[in-house]
Amino acid sequence: MKTATTPTMPVHPLANHRAHDYRALVREWRVLAKEAGLKMQAFARVGGQLPVYVLRTKDAANDRRPTIYLSAGIHGDEAAAPWGLLDWARENVALLREGRFLIFPVLNPHGLILNTRADQDGADLNRSFNVPEHPLITVWRQLVEGREFSLALCLHEDYDGQGCYLYELNPRGPVVGHAILNDCSLVLPIDQRKRIDGRAAKGGLIVRRMLPEMPGHPEAIVLHLMGTPLTLTFESPSEFSLHDRIEAQKTFIRSALEHGLRRG
Repeated sequence: MKTATTPTMPVHPLANHRAHDYRALVREWRVLAKEAGLKMQAFARVGGQLPVYVLRTKDAANDRRPTIYLSAGIHGDEAAAPWGLLDWARENVALLREGRFLIFPVLNPHGLILNTRADQDGADLNRSFNVPEHPLITVWRQLVEGREFSLALCLHEDYDGQGCYLYELNPRGPVVGHAILNDCSLVLPIDQRKRIDGRAAKGGLIVRRMLPEMPGHPEAIVLHLMGTPLTLTFESPSEFSLHDRIEAQKTFIRSALEHGLRRG
C-alpha cells in the first residue's frame, strides 16, 4: 500500500554553493572590519532588500593621504573576485589598519547569489557608471566624489579567458602591468591572445593611454575621469579552478599595491 508523501520544495542549484553565499561573505567581512578597524555600512539596497556594503578607513581630520580603492563582484558570475579580495584582506589586517582604503566587497549581490552577470534589473552594472539616475551609482558617486585616490583596483573574471589578463588605464606614468602579470603567472598562466575583448593585447596586458569609445562607462573609466592616476582591472579565467583563481586575485592585489604605489 502506498502512503502519501509530503512534496518537497525545489532547492535552488546554488543554495549550498559557498562561492555564491552572499550572507556568508558579509559575515566574514563584519568580523574582519572589527579586527582591521574599518567602518562597514550598507550604503544602498537593491531589489528592495539586499544590502550593498562599503568598508572604509575611519576618517581622521588630519589624515590627508590619498585613498586606495578596491572593488569586486560587479558581475555575479565572477565569484573568485570577491572571495579573493576577502582572503587578501584577512592576510593584510595590519596594512588595512595603517593605510587608507575604500573597499566595495560585492557591488552586485543579486548577481552573486544567482550566479549571473547582470544585476537585479537585468543590466550590466559595469556599463552603468555614467548613468546618473541609476540608484546604486548615484550613492556610489556620493561616496567616491571628492576623494583623492592613489590607485584603483577593479577585480573581475572572464569565462572566455585563457589565463589572467589586465587592463591598465594609465595616462602618464610608466607601465606596471607586465610586472604584475609576471607575479600572477606563478599561480595561473597569462592569457597570450593578441586580441582580447576586441582590443590589442601583449603578454596579457591591455594598456589604455586614452579612453576607448564605449556606450556605457565601466567603473574604471569613471574613476579615471575623477582623477585617479592609475586604474587596474584584473581578469582571471573563470573556467579554471576556483581555488587557483582566488589565489590569483590575491596575488594581483598584493603585486598591484607593490608596483602601482611605487611607480613614478
